[in-house]
This record gives sequence, C-alpha cells and structure tokens, in this order.
Amino acid sequence: MSLLPFILFAIVLLSSPPYSVTGKNHHHHQHDPQTPASDLVRTSCVHANYPNLCLRTLSTYAGPARTPRDLAQAAVNVSLARASRVSKFLSRTAKGSFGSKRQRSALGDCVEQISDSVEELSKTLSELQHLRWETFRWQMSNAQTWVSAALTNEDTCLEGFEELGMKMKSEVKRKITNVARVTSNALYMINRLDETRGS
Repeated sequence: MSLLPFILFAIVLLSSPPYSVTGKNHHHHQHDPQTPASDLVRTSCVHANYPNLCLRTLSTYAGPARTPRDLAQAAVNVSLARASRVSKFLSRTAKGSFGSKRQRSALGDCVEQISDSVEELSKTLSELQHLRWETFRWQMSNAQTWVSAALTNEDTCLEGFEELGMKMKSEVKRKITNVARVTSNALYMINRLDETRGS
C-alpha cells in the first residue's frame, strides 16, 4: 500500500494554523496589553527598599511603564509630585504659629530642604526624559547625584525635628516620611536603569 496519502495528510495537518476550542486562531504571543507593564512593575519593585509602596504607587501610575526607562521616569514623577505637595504644605504650616522659635527655625530649614528636593527631582526627571546613548553614563550619574541629594534633604528634614525632640504633628511627619520613601524607591529604579543601559 502506498504511504503517499498518509504523508500528504500529515503535511496538511502540520501546516494548518492551530485553533482553540472556540474555533479562533490561537497565538501563544498574544497578551493583555497591560500584562507586560504590570509584570515589569512587579519584578522591578520586589527588590526596592519599600516594595509594597513601590508596587502600589507604580501600579496605579497613569503613564506608560513598559521599559526600565519608563519605570524610572514614573518613579521620579511620583516622588516629585509628592515632594511638591509636601513643600506647599510645609510652607503654609511655617506661616502659622508653630511651637517655639527654635521649632519654627527647624520648620523653616525643612521648608528649604524639601524645596531643594523638588528642584533636584525636577532636574532628574528632565534628564531622564532626554537620555542619549552617547551621554548616557554622564546623564545617569547626574540623575543619581540629584536624587541622592533629594533623599538626603528629606532625611535631614526629619532628623532636624527628631533632634529637637519636637512633638511634630503626625500628619507632617507622615508626609515627609512618605516622600523620603518614594524618593528612595526612585533612586533604586534609576540605579536599575543604569544597569540596563537605558532600555
């Protein structure tokens, strides 16, 4: 008996596109458009200093976050937005009656430090938005320096109050602590971007 009919049948079968049980073509590489971004956020945040905060803030971020570069920009954006809000809040608080003269002086220092943080984070975001391959290493060094300085300012602000033994309003301390934590996560994302050479 000739094997030709069986060989032809096998060729036709193997060359036909696979079908799902619904009768539609099935492609293994089709994904939910949101899946790559959510996977990237999850795998990137797992080793951040504050992973839960990282996951919460970046999972709900409105902009695109499909590459390490997108994620670094998103993290700095989150930090910048929160630092800006806290800066305005502290400025309003400093204009009111707030404790002793020494305490008001500490608050004034804090206002200045958080304002500096806002400026440093703004420069960082601009640098990340204009990365170029030929100047990548230099630009990343700038970004790391500025975010580190912003984080130092935020920590110094908190330490200034702690050293005075102030009974700072819990809201003020909570806001500054939150900014410091998202800034720490932003620095982690920038360092991670540096390791991937700007992907």
